[in-house]
Amino acid sequence: MRLMILLLLFGLSGGIASAEPLVLQRTIALKGVSGRIDHMAIDAGRKRLFVAELGNATLDVIDLEGGQVIHRISGLKEPQGVGHAPTSDILAVANGGDGSVRLFHGVDLSSAGVVALGDDADNVRFDLATGNFIVGYGSGGLAVIDPVGGAVLSRIRLPAHPESFQIDAASRRAYVNVPGAQQIAVVDLKSAQATAWRMPGLAANFPLALDEAGGTIASVFRNPPRLVVLDARSGNATTNLASCGDADDVFFDNGRRRIYVSCGEGLVSVWQQEGTGYQRIGSIKTASGARTSLFVPTLDRLYVAARAGFFGLGSDAAILEFRPAD
Repeated sequence: MRLMILLLLFGLSGGIASAEPLVLQRTIALKGVSGRIDHMAIDAGRKRLFVAELGNATLDVIDLEGGQVIHRISGLKEPQGVGHAPTSDILAVANGGDGSVRLFHGVDLSSAGVVALGDDADNVRFDLATGNFIVGYGSGGLAVIDPVGGAVLSRIRLPAHPESFQIDAASRRAYVNVPGAQQIAVVDLKSAQATAWRMPGLAANFPLALDEAGGTIASVFRNPPRLVVLDARSGNATTNLASCGDADDVFFDNGRRRIYVSCGEGLVSVWQQEGTGYQRIGSIKTASGARTSLFVPTLDRLYVAARAGFFGLGSDAAILEFRPAD
């Protein structure tokens, strides 16, 4: 009944759904979770979704086959970022409250150690080329962490706090949104040196995605709300379009040549590539404040996190699972 109400509420049921580029498949309740929900990660082998629940000081583990929470890690300090290293089967949870990265064994979610970064540990990325984690933290830095030994292998300085970033395994570059310095930092991971790309007239760039095969980057700005697509080699902007507001995640769907942007105003905007540009083909309603999401190409699903109470008084926090429609 709850799912049917939500389907009707969002206008995604029946004949309407077939016309939309994203179709709501189901909602997965996060019972007892209050406050802001931050980023997510996937354990593809076990089909588990990890959800960092910043306002609740917890991380939920969702079994995607069963569609339910199977484990909750408590006692965290403002968990913001999460990542899974498949090669070592280690889960990393970055905590903004105390600057720590807590490590857990993927098989049973037992503790595997704690790494102290000092301040505001945020986004987590797995570096496929090295098997290490890279974590953004503090007033301006990336930390390279050995997931097995739990040691900080190196630190890379940045001019301000890093938000979303992506790693190009082939070029050994990291592309980093640094909104406090109004730039996209391009970091050479071999030399630990960074150069800056600037977008005049645009500020508050939080989400960033990388299409390695296509050699392009998508960065979304909040002030004003714009989706900017750039050449990954030169930094030249090839597309600059009005976006939904309060964006926090962006993803390329390479199979369909699309871009998904999730925004706190309660929308997921979908753009279709046409030639060298993009055309918006849909704005899918979610819930106010539902700005974090995760697109998982291997499962062909987009997961959007919605806070408690945004479906009406007393409603649970939830993960909305969307299926892309061709």
